[in-house]
Amino acid sequence: MRVQSVLAVAKKEVFHIVRDPFTMALALGMPVVMVLFFGFAIEFNMERIRLAVFDGSKTQSSWDVQKTFTSSGYFIGAPVSSPALAIQALDEGRAHAALIIPPTYTSDIKPFSTASVQVLIDGSDNSSAGSIVGYLGGIQRKLLEKEFGSFTEPLRVETRFLFNPELNSRWFVVPGLAAAIIAILSILLTALTVAREWENGSMELLLATPVRPIEIILGKLLPYSAMGIVAVFFVFIMSQVVFAVPFRGNFLVYLIACLIFLSTYLAQGLLISVVTRRQQLSMQFAMLSGLLPTILLSGFIFPVEHMPAFFYYFTMLLPARWFIKISRELFLQGSTFLDILPSFLALCTLLTVMIFLAAKRFKKDVEP
Repeated sequence: MRVQSVLAVAKKEVFHIVRDPFTMALALGMPVVMVLFFGFAIEFNMERIRLAVFDGSKTQSSWDVQKTFTSSGYFIGAPVSSPALAIQALDEGRAHAALIIPPTYTSDIKPFSTASVQVLIDGSDNSSAGSIVGYLGGIQRKLLEKEFGSFTEPLRVETRFLFNPELNSRWFVVPGLAAAIIAILSILLTALTVAREWENGSMELLLATPVRPIEIILGKLLPYSAMGIVAVFFVFIMSQVVFAVPFRGNFLVYLIACLIFLSTYLAQGLLISVVTRRQQLSMQFAMLSGLLPTILLSGFIFPVEHMPAFFYYFTMLLPARWFIKISRELFLQGSTFLDILPSFLALCTLLTVMIFLAAKRFKKDVEP
């Protein structure tokens, strides 16, 4: 492999990028827009839960129950006149949960007796239902303390959340969002621009030169890798300035991981363009092989450990899975290089395989 040939192809690609405003806007504008949009939009902690409330007791004690729910900051109470109307609010989607306080609630609050209230939850969204159930435990403890004063439980379990003590959703989302942005950006950049060269006929002129396929591939990857690194810096700065996500790891290690991850998806985009040679097809394959797996199967939103066995092992073929793991461990846990070495090796293996496939498929011919 000749370094001079690689640099010549890279220089030619730089001229092409500079003359293409769409590519520049895609590379520099999309990361900023996506981080701001999804960083603020994705929220796993439920708030402003609509709660239909039927108070059959209408006493101070029953009012304390309602106030405990609404003062928690998670529920917005909406009084109804009967249990049937509370259930109807659930059926019609006007409420996420219903609180039904029986008429005998106050009289049941006495020694050697049990007072109960009923909470009905819309289970059609299991994620929301799980959050509501989690809130009920804390509300129950507050009710006991309010009704009986200092309440001592026979067994007290103290929970401490490491690495993300406030369970801030943005601390979890933004490091993974960097992987999604880089994946989509890098695949689209190479898949669309190189496919356009096939359509315009300029690729045939490049193939007529003495430059080898591997030199063409590396030459095309270099400028897009540089643009990708610039996008990484944008995402990193916004994660610190806008979302205040802590970064506890080694930035150099993170930068190397970003470069490997970028190169892997750039090579994948190049492979797509070589196979399809059409911009429309390239975009479709890029979205199918880049966007959907990165969002759904990489651990960005859904933990891969809870997936069925087939999909759990299938995700090992996705570079995004390993990079998201590296990113979150460096941001939140401050892991060392040895801690994330297995993920690094997996990324390097996938990069080698992708470049090999692209080089093998990149035949020096002019047949469509």
